[in-house]
Amino acid sequence: QVQLVESGGGLVQAGGSLRLSCQASGSILSINAMGWYRQATGKQRELVASITSGDSTNYADSVKGRFTISRANAKNTVYLQMNSLKPEDTAVYYCNADIVRTWPFKVVDYWGQGTQVTVSS
Repeated sequence: QVQLVESGGGLVQAGGSLRLSCQASGSILSINAMGWYRQATGKQRELVASITSGDSTNYADSVKGRFTISRANAKNTVYLQMNSLKPEDTAVYYCNADIVRTWPFKVVDYWGQGTQVTVSS
């Protein structure tokens, strides 16, 4: 079994900061790309940021310059530092990871349970 557990969401005023964490655990051989998605009420889930195993990053235009994704491979953890938050950043944030399992040996795409981020104006 493999699990992704997120933490760090909450309520913050506009202009504030939050740091999300997501740790993978279980039968993990290695982790390829990891990323953060978000889904606001009544909208489709969208990519916020992603990071490869080689630390190449990609960001949605709406968060460039404000959010930073990083990872700690030894801890199987991905982070999302969110600064200068805006009310439109309010959403449930989901962690995603492309994991190579030890047994059975295969690559599986996993999702976390989601963490709520609410930005008040």
